[in-house]
Amino acid sequence: MKTDNAIDWSSFRVNLDDVEFIGKGLQRPECVLCNSVGDLFVSDSSGGLQMRSAAGVQRVLGKTVVPSIKANGISLCRDGSFLIADIAQGGVYRMGADGKTSLYLREVDGVTLPPTNFVTRDAKDRTWITVSTRLEPRTRAYRPGAGDGFIVLIDQHGARIVADSIGYTNEVAIDQSGDWLYVNETCGKRVTRFRITADGRLEDRQTLAEFGAGTFPDGLALDAAGGVWITSIISNRVIRVDRDGSQQLVLEDCDPDYVNHFESLFAQGKVERHDVENIKSRRLRNISSIAFGGKDLKTVYMGCLLGDAVATFTSPIAGQAPAHWSYRAAG
Repeated sequence: MKTDNAIDWSSFRVNLDDVEFIGKGLQRPECVLCNSVGDLFVSDSSGGLQMRSAAGVQRVLGKTVVPSIKANGISLCRDGSFLIADIAQGGVYRMGADGKTSLYLREVDGVTLPPTNFVTRDAKDRTWITVSTRLEPRTRAYRPGAGDGFIVLIDQHGARIVADSIGYTNEVAIDQSGDWLYVNETCGKRVTRFRITADGRLEDRQTLAEFGAGTFPDGLALDAAGGVWITSIISNRVIRVDRDGSQQLVLEDCDPDYVNHFESLFAQGKVERHDVENIKSRRLRNISSIAFGGKDLKTVYMGCLLGDAVATFTSPIAGQAPAHWSYRAAG
């Protein structure tokens, strides 16, 4: 495998016409994740998940999905079950091996979880959950300076809030050392990282990268060289952030006039949901999450808010194998 230093990132750029799409008939496939046998799992706003096998067979997972759930972030667990973050009413649900769905977490530190953005499990079987904002509707937090999002940890000591005052908390990822947690602050327009202590506390908060006009980081994945890949809603950008904070634009599909229009609304705190849902683009449909897959972990998959398929392209560097890489979905 090439090392990070062997790649000329300054010249690497994915041509929009080279992006391919897989899957069909998906409903708001916001979150994507992969495993080592080539399965692709996608959240679906009908209430649950869909799976596409390496052979190209697509099917719905789950038998008794709670109708009110609007699946956002998803996580594959060691036993083959899934955790689902509900972006509608809030909380996290578990879809068991029997296909039935049950409540996993609804309250933490005496607070009922608001609409819940993301959930993931790490190599130590700890669960990390993000809530973007306590404000309802969530559009009230679509403005500069917003910072009431938080991160929840569930481990052997129970559930607790371990980081607060985050500018619209989105996806998180833990590096292979297990020492650092990275998080996208969407409305803060930055990637932040925390040092994870032995007892799960998040300390030593650092800003790894701040982004300019039109970049609102949503999805997040790490590569094998320690680079952080983010997707930006509104501008349909993929950006790789190196360990020193330098940035490389990998992919983009946006209308500059609409991005400027959105930035103006954002600066005034006047963004409404329809402003997010009516973006102008050529092929990408408001890309959200990002995951590395394929046999060599060099295939990049991107979820989206507005499309019905998953966009994909090839990376010159492998992704970091996630904690769930060797897990298989039950059923």
